[in-house]
Order: sequence, then structure tokens, then C-alpha cells
Amino acid sequence: MSQNANNDQEKFKHLAKYIRTLFSEITRLLNHLAEASFLTLDVGAITPLFWLFEEREKLYEICERVCGSRMHCGIGGVAQDMPLGLMDDIHELVSKLPERLDELEYLVTNNRLFIARTKNIGPITAHEALNRGFSSVMLRATGEKWDIRKVMPYEVYDELEFDVPVGANGDVYDRFILRVAEMRQSIRLLLDKMPPGEVKVDDNKISPPTRAEMKKSMESLICHFKLFSRGFNVPPGSTYTAIEHPKGEFGVYLVSDGTSKPYRCRIRPPRFIHLSGMDDLGRNTFLADVVAILASIDAVFGDVDR
Repeated sequence: MSQNANNDQEKFKHLAKYIRTLFSEITRLLNHLAEASFLTLDVGAITPLFWLFEEREKLYEICERVCGSRMHCGIGGVAQDMPLGLMDDIHELVSKLPERLDELEYLVTNNRLFIARTKNIGPITAHEALNRGFSSVMLRATGEKWDIRKVMPYEVYDELEFDVPVGANGDVYDRFILRVAEMRQSIRLLLDKMPPGEVKVDDNKISPPTRAEMKKSMESLICHFKLFSRGFNVPPGSTYTAIEHPKGEFGVYLVSDGTSKPYRCRIRPPRFIHLSGMDDLGRNTFLADVVAILASIDAVFGDVDR
């Protein structure tokens, strides 16, 4: 392969990484907006739910414009470039979001009832959190500055500027404050500039051809059939790869036997790990506080079902 071809592939990969990073942070915003809404609702405040869900709908519209669905769970690379004008709309949307977060903090963070329901509720120390395998906000709320985007950068996080906010007490209140702070950092990342260029290489043996190409070229049709029916062989070996999911460390352990299908696949979900710590988090609290603690864990029970 020529040097120019290698440079082109790197350029394509770089833009695709930017797009994946962009939507990772949009997903983080969607998650934290929902979590902040549910936590405040569970302790008796209904107003933030209406405010924040209005912002979530705007972000979901961005996702719909890109892939036609409010959520996209496809695994792999970037299939196509973003629609024209989308970055301008994202910029306009997220630049107004800090005002909504200011309103949320003004309404909630100094409210004596909210403080009474969250301060010193469900606390955990950094030592206990590490022993439990906690990650993300659940760990950072204890004062541990651990963020996979910083310590083991993936995509283009090593090229972007953002801070990792931490708490001190590891309680429900700190987890709420941290998620609001993380939303501000995600906004910072989303406002970063995206490089120009294309998102796909022209080699149909690596990247699936378009439907228009398949209607004109038999070779393109064959490449498409082989990619989607057989895939490509992965060298024998094993790997564990983790990302900074909004709810915690999301990891995948894969073992390859040299074929196109994995010999073993194990997914490490963050919420199952965090929910297993309820015995520590709920100790010496009232039953009514368990609701707030569960909301601060940000558990999705479809994920923890074993």
C-alpha cells in the first residue's frame, strides 16, 4: 500500500474518531440529564424533570438526524458523514445548555430539603469503592480522580481539553453535583472543532460499499456479501478493552481463535458492580433513603438482571 493511501486512511480514521467521540459525549449528556431528573424526582422535586427532558428531546433529535433513530446501538465504524449543518445546530444547542444547568443548580443544590435528603446519605470511602470495583461518578465522588478518558485515552480524548471533577464525601449529594459538573465538561468537548474530511476509505474490502455502487459493480456486491456474511478473520489472542461509559467502566473481554467469530465474549457492565455495593451504601440509613441511593447509582435493572 502506498504512503498516500496510508495517509488517507489515517485521515479518514481521525475524522471517524472525532464523530464517535462527539456522540459519546452527547450520550453522556443524555444519560446525566435523565439521572439528574430521576434523582430530584425521587426526593420530591418534579420541576427539573420537565426542564431537563426538554433538553434531552433536542439531543435525541440530533441523533435522529444522523441515523434515523433516537438511539443507535450499532457496533463498528462510522457508516456515513454527518448531515450538512448538523455541527452548527449542535453548537447552538449545547451553547445554551449551561443556562439550563445554572437554573437546575440554583433550584436544587442549595435547597435545604434536597440537602437533607442527599447530604451524608449513602456515603462510601475511596478504599471501599476501590475494593468494590466502583468506577466513573461512583468512584470519583469519593475523591479518586480516575477517568479512563484521561488515564487510558481512546478515540481522540488525548487531543481534547477537559477536566475531571471529583467529590469528597462519596454521598448522594456529591454524585449529583459531579454529574452536573460532568455535563459542563461534555459541553466543553462538544464545542471543540471537528476536522474536515471524509469518514470512509474507498477500499471495499475494508469498508462496505454503498448501495449505489453495488447496483453498478459486481465486485462491490461480492465485497459487501463477504463482509456481512463472513466478516474478517481476527488473529488468535485475547483483549480487554474498556471505555468511560456515563454509568461507569464498560469493558469487553474477547478471545479469538483465529476465525471471524469470537471464541469467548464477556461484557463487564458497570451497573451490576455498583448495585452489588448497596449493602455498604444503604447501611445505617432509613428505608426512604434507599430510593435516593438507588437513583444516585443510576442503575438500569435490565442490565443487572442475571
